[in-house]
Amino acid sequence: MLGLIMFVVCLGLLLFGFPVAFTFGGAAVVFGLFADPGMFAMMPHRIWAVMNNTILMAIPLFIFMGIILQKSKLAERLLESMGFLFGEVRGGIAISTILVGALLAASTGVVGASVVAMGVISLPVMLKYNYDKKLATGSICAAGTLGQIIPPSIVLIILGDVFQVPVGDLFLAAFWPGLSLVLCYVIYILIVAYFKKEIAPPIRLEGEEHGTKAQQVGRALKAIIPPLILIIVVLGSILFGVATPTESSAVGGVGAIILAAMYQQLSFKMVWDSSLETVKITSMVFAILVGATAFSMVFTYTGGDYLVEDFMMALPGEKWGFLILSMLAIMALGFFIDFVEISYIIVPILAPIAYNLGINPVWYAILVAMNLQTSFLTPPFGFSLFYLKGVSPPEVRTVDIYRGVVPFIAIQVFVLMILIVWPEFFGISSSF
Repeated sequence: MLGLIMFVVCLGLLLFGFPVAFTFGGAAVVFGLFADPGMFAMMPHRIWAVMNNTILMAIPLFIFMGIILQKSKLAERLLESMGFLFGEVRGGIAISTILVGALLAASTGVVGASVVAMGVISLPVMLKYNYDKKLATGSICAAGTLGQIIPPSIVLIILGDVFQVPVGDLFLAAFWPGLSLVLCYVIYILIVAYFKKEIAPPIRLEGEEHGTKAQQVGRALKAIIPPLILIIVVLGSILFGVATPTESSAVGGVGAIILAAMYQQLSFKMVWDSSLETVKITSMVFAILVGATAFSMVFTYTGGDYLVEDFMMALPGEKWGFLILSMLAIMALGFFIDFVEISYIIVPILAPIAYNLGINPVWYAILVAMNLQTSFLTPPFGFSLFYLKGVSPPEVRTVDIYRGVVPFIAIQVFVLMILIVWPEFFGISSSF
């Protein structure tokens, strides 16, 4: 029971606001010394294995690519162009926000940057034209979190390492679930705007200031085509086996710099600032990984993994009982802790059980990724909610944002349930 007690203590410390990496690492040291100090002789080898993991090298490169594209004002160009194209449709600005979120997810994958950019640009426009605050804030938060499931996703790279499956397989498997989520968001906005016409009125953006419709379409194509080419090059090279995710992420970084130069935003200061931000985010991820590695070592040494496995294997319904309980557990933990901690601490405990039950690791990894996406939207610690509140005007209350994300969380759960019950619909096999 020592491992389970350690886990409960860690959750308690997190609720009191202790840093994640030091919480799990510190608890591992205290409980490990109590159990058997000799186990820490293996810790340098575990850290060395993390440092030599070539799959994880793709994380800082994709983060760098995303930050460069964010600083090149890609989001501003896409939102402005899409707003002109869809503004005359009821809910058109919200729909354009979802579509831009999907494009940003496939090109930048940085949730915080996407939410902040769309919050700064599209939220004032929606409020100006009397959009319902809940619909406006909910669509921005939901669009910003698409980077967790649409490739190239940092979550999928981490899960590829945890499950020891090719990242390219995960990218390919996540493609249709990600697009299905985008489609469901758009359908929901269209339905709500149709039955409640006052919450998302159409906007006519034409005249000398905005140009003719043909000029708007031309500007939209100029904004969409360059990042689309970068997406095709980066993802296509992985999916067709031309390059590994690490090699492709390097190509993406170079491509982002080229796009920034095309948009006349490239400067030494921009590259320097982007590099510093990349180092900060990467350091946070890897600090959590080292702490999680120590936690996992102590948890396994004390037999906690066997205790969890025996409990899961004894559930009624075998595979289905395990799937339902594990998805509920991950969703509940997503209310309080981040996707990185869940990926490196909870998922390694569940992955061997999934193998023993004959569950396809690619399918299970996509289920986990889809589930983790909700952690960015669920209060009280949904990061997208905090990002948006930080850039929202005073009239947008926190409760408006919380209420606004509820329908989109329900849509995510709906798509997740379809993915569980009918994975073949997305072209994924549920077993080996």
